[in-house]
Amino acid sequence: MSNPIDPIEQLELKNIPSQVITKLLMVSRRLSESSELSVVLSTVIDALRDLLNAERATVFEYDAEANELFTQVAHGISKTGSGVIRIPANRGIAGAAAQSKELIHIPDAYADERFNQNIDKTTGFRTRNILALPLIDHEGGLVGVAQVLNSCHGPFTDQDQEIALGLSAQAAVAIRRGRLMEDRMARERMERDLQAARSIQQSSFPSALPPMQYWQVAATGIPAEQCGGDAFDVIPLVNNVIVEPDEFPDEIVLLVADATGHGIGSALSAMQVRGMLRIGLRLKQGVRRIAEEANRQLCQDLPAGRFVTAWYARISLHNGQVENYAAGQGPIMHYRRREDDFIILPTDDAPLGVMIDEPNPHSTVITMQPGDLLIALTDGYYESEGTDGTQYQEQPVMDLVRKHRDESPNFILKAIYQSLMDWTAAAPAADDRTAIILKRLVK
Repeated sequence: MSNPIDPIEQLELKNIPSQVITKLLMVSRRLSESSELSVVLSTVIDALRDLLNAERATVFEYDAEANELFTQVAHGISKTGSGVIRIPANRGIAGAAAQSKELIHIPDAYADERFNQNIDKTTGFRTRNILALPLIDHEGGLVGVAQVLNSCHGPFTDQDQEIALGLSAQAAVAIRRGRLMEDRMARERMERDLQAARSIQQSSFPSALPPMQYWQVAATGIPAEQCGGDAFDVIPLVNNVIVEPDEFPDEIVLLVADATGHGIGSALSAMQVRGMLRIGLRLKQGVRRIAEEANRQLCQDLPAGRFVTAWYARISLHNGQVENYAAGQGPIMHYRRREDDFIILPTDDAPLGVMIDEPNPHSTVITMQPGDLLIALTDGYYESEGTDGTQYQEQPVMDLVRKHRDESPNFILKAIYQSLMDWTAAAPAADDRTAIILKRLVK
C-alpha cells in the first residue's frame, strides 16, 4: 500500500506557483514546531490572510460538549477585548461548514441569507466574500472552522480554495495537538495547585497531640479528594492561653468542622472555621461566642446552599467538665463507663452560614467521669455505603466503643476504621472522614 500523499505535496501536483508552495512549507514547518495553541492559531489566520491575499481571517474552534464554535483569535478583534466569541455550531456560514464538513465559498456575502449582517453593522467592517472551510483532523473529527474574508482580487478562485484546503489539513492537526497540550498543561497546573492546597491544609492540622495526665485523645482527617471539606483541631490551653503542643495543658479545645461538599471550596470554608476558632481563643472568648461570630461571618461569605456543620468542645482536664457546642454537627456520643450507656449530645444550633438568628444562650455542659469517652465522627463514616447499599450508621461505632472501652482512643479509632473498610469492601470514600475520640482515664 502506498503512503498517503501530504496535503502540501498534493498542491504541487495541481500546479500551484512555487513561491506559494514555499510559503506553505514554511507555515507547515512552523505549525509542526509549535505546541503553543495561541501561536498555532495566530500562525493559521496570518497564513490564510496572506496566502489568499485577503483582508481578514478567523479560526473558530469546536466545543463538542456545548456544540458551539468559539474564537478569541481573529483579525479585527482587539487582544484586550471582552473575551471569547461563541456561536452555535449549526448557525451561520461557519456553522454550515461545520455541519457539512465541506468548504463553502460565498462570492457575495450579502446575497446569502445565512450571513449575519449585524456583525458588520456593529464593527463597521464590510464583508464582501467569504471562504469557510472545516478543519478536520486525521481521524475525521471536527476541530473547528476557518473563515477568510474579502479576497483582494474579487471572489476566491479555485486556486485559493486549493491552497486553503491544503493549509486547513495542516492547521487541524496542529490545533488539535495544541489543544491537547494546553489541556494537559492546565491539568498539571491544577494538580500542582491541589497538591499545594492539600499540603497547606494538612500542615495546619495538629502534627502532635498534647501530652495529658489522665487523658488520651486520638484525631484524624482522611479527605475523599486531594483537599477535604473537613477540618479538625486539638488546641492546648494553659491559663486560658494557647500553648505549644508539647506542653501539659490544663484545658483543651476540640473542633470538628464539615463543610458541604468536598474539594478546594469546601476546604477553604472548613479552614476558615478553624482559623476563626484559634483567633477567638487568642482573644480569650468562649466557644459559644466564637461559634456565633463564625456563623455571622460565614452568613456573609458563603453562597446560598453552602454551610459548615461544626462541633466545639472545651474540656477542663482537672474536673472533666466539657462545654459542648454543636452547630448542626452530630451525632456527638458520650459513652459513660460506669453506666455502660451512650448519651447523644443535642445539637445546639443550625449549621454555620445558614442564617443569623437569636443564638441558643446556653451551651451543653457535661462531666466526663474516669473511663468515659467522647466520640465525634463526621458523616463520612456514618453515611458510607456497604456492598449491599445500606449505610454504616451509628450502631457499629457504639458496639466497637463498648467492646474496646478499656483500650486507648487510638486503638478504638483504628478498630472503627477497619470495621468501616470491611463494611465498604475498601471502596473509595464518597465523603471526607474526620474523627476525634477523647478518653478520661481511670487513675
